[in-house]
Formats: sequence, structure tokens, C-alpha cells
Amino acid sequence: MTDVISGTPPNPLRRASLAAVLNHAWDAADFTASDAMAGVGLTRSTTIDVIDELVHRGLLRELPNARAAGDYHKGRPSRRFELRADAGAVVGIDVGRGHLITTVADLRGRTLVRQHIDLDPENDGGDVRRALAERALDAALTTAGRSRADAIALCVGVPAPVNAAGESPPHRDGFWRRMNPGFADGFAAPIPLVRVENDAYLAAMAERTSGAAVGFDDFVVLLAGERLGAGIAVDGRILRGAHGGVAEMVAFDHVVGVGGAWGLGFRAAQWAREAIAAGDIPADHRLARHAPAEIDGRLVLELAAAGDADALRVTQRVGESLAVITGVFGSLFDPRRLIVSGAVSGGIEPVIDAARRALPDELDLPIPEIHASPLGADVVSIGAVAAAVETARAGILDLTNAERAAG
Repeated sequence: MTDVISGTPPNPLRRASLAAVLNHAWDAADFTASDAMAGVGLTRSTTIDVIDELVHRGLLRELPNARAAGDYHKGRPSRRFELRADAGAVVGIDVGRGHLITTVADLRGRTLVRQHIDLDPENDGGDVRRALAERALDAALTTAGRSRADAIALCVGVPAPVNAAGESPPHRDGFWRRMNPGFADGFAAPIPLVRVENDAYLAAMAERTSGAAVGFDDFVVLLAGERLGAGIAVDGRILRGAHGGVAEMVAFDHVVGVGGAWGLGFRAAQWAREAIAAGDIPADHRLARHAPAEIDGRLVLELAAAGDADALRVTQRVGESLAVITGVFGSLFDPRRLIVSGAVSGGIEPVIDAARRALPDELDLPIPEIHASPLGADVVSIGAVAAAVETARAGILDLTNAERAAG
């Protein structure tokens, strides 16, 4: 990977020209010098000089010209170029409390490998989590035919508030810093660009990049399986706050009709158990034939989607809570869309239908659309890859050979 790094970072003026052309290449399929000139506003001579330097750095590849490609008609064929997406790798890791999802991608964010590991949520010490993340990183890179020497940027998503420096604030029982045990400090063999973000923040990045928020500037992404988490975008910017605590869900402890930060899947399972215990769901019902601990949100949602009346009564109640949650976010942030994201999104439509019916009573502003995410359980890892690509784009020109050798 040393072929994509210069000996010293460029001076600011040169860097601006290099960055403009490199960003054009990152957004284009292939291009000519004339295309880049039109896109970035540099002179022809500067554009060609910058392209040649980016080729020398290993960040661009010169393609066969129009004559060689069979698309030549007359006149001198133009030189054509593209981003060398295979010149390095980016990695996104979702280190949840009970799972670890690692995605290795090329510089355009195209997935090369994605691997899932289940974690013991009770064994959540910081040293344990960090060691597991290290092993998962190396395993995924190896499967992709890469190593840490190939990795330009890494983003780690955690279930804790994270500030702009990648640090989590103290928590009354230490939970947040167990979830984020100094991931921003890098790994045993450092990758040059490391970023740490809250998991819901990354879910919002994923939805904006390739999910249900594409084309929207104002939206809320709700991670809603076992616990609630929210990523908030206002005027095209995903909000963070001084300590990374924007939309910290403890606020819902104080909201009538919600009563806590438990997720929609958790509520569906818990309220189904309560209905069975109270006799509201008959003893011969499919749900009642399970031990209470075996009843999970997915089972309740599957039955509701199949039209089971008892399960639908449970999802109606969950939907009413979702309507209150949406109303609170709607009154505070005025989003156009709220997206239910994460693993629970695959079967959440009965809950969303109930929420849509109840929502008009919760809000005076125009009602946000409620949608299920198409990205499923991998949403945080997908967002982590998007963040890693963003970080690579911003920082790759400033890396030196010495910094890469340290990795």
C-alpha cells in the first residue's frame, strides 16, 4: 500500500487541487481530463499535471483510450482514468453488546467481505471487547485477501455516545466506556485513519447513503430492537452534540406512553408475555406454547404479519408507543421521515401500520413518514463503511510513507 502514499504531504494549494480531482474521480465511473476540468474548475495544464501525480501515487488508473476500447470515431482519442478502488481497503465494524459485524470494502465502499460473530453480552469488559474487535478485524481482512497494511481507514460503531474525538463520556455504571474502551486510540498495529461513532449515528449514515433516507436532509433513524437509539439528521447534517449525546434515549423514561428506552422488538416480546400471563392470549395459542424466555420480538412480528389477531393486538400497542416516539422526534426536529432500522426492521410493518394510524393525534406539525429500513441487521456496519470511506477521502492525501510504515 505504500504506492498510494507520497513521501510528504502536499502543500495546501497543491493539496486543494489534488483533492478536487481525486474527489471528482471518487464520484465518477471513469473520466477524461476535460471531464475533470469541467467538474473542478482548474486549468487544463494543472488538471493534467494533477492527474499524472495521482496516477503516480497509485490513486488513479489510466484506462485504455477510446481507440483501444473500440469507441473511437475520429480525432485524437482522450486519455481516460478511474479511481483505483482496489488501491486500499476500508473497514467498518459494528461492535454491539451482543454481536460483532465486520465489513471490509474497497475505496468506493463496495463490500469485499462481511462477517458476523455473536458476543456474550454479560462478558462486556473493555479489554475483552477490544481483543475481539482486533481478532475480527484480522479475520475479515485475511478472508478478503488483505492485511492491515492495506487498510487506509477503519470506523468502529458502538452502543454509546461518542464525541468528535471518538471518546465516550463516563456513565454511572461505566457501561459507555466498556462499550467504547478507547477504540479511537487505534489497534495493536495502527491503521492510519481510525474513527469511532455511535451506532445510531452510523445507521443514519447508512440510510442516507444507501437506505430509506436517500435524497432526504431531515430524518430520524431509530434503532429499535432490544434498546432504542436514534440518529438525527437536520438540514443534511447528522447531529452529534458536545458529548455525542444527541437523542440519548434516557429521555423516554419520562415520556408517558413510552416509559423507557426499550426497543420495539423488546416491547413486542414483553407485552406478549404479559398478555399470556393475564389470560388475554389463550393457552393453546402458538405464543403460549413457548416458554416465556423463548418468546422474542421476531416471533410476535411474524405472527402479526401473518394476520394473527392476538399478535396484532400486541403490535397495535407497540405501534401506539412508536407513534408517541415519532411525535416527540417530530416536535423537536421536524423530520420528513422516521426510519425504523436494524434487525427488527424486516418484520416491523404491522407496528408501523399501527403507528401511522395513531400518529395524527401526537403532532401538530406535518406528520413524518414512517418507513422500515431495507438494510436489515447490517445497517451499522454498512454505515461504518460509509464513514470509513468518508474519512479516507478526507485524509488519504495527507498520509506519508512513515505513517503507513507504522501500520
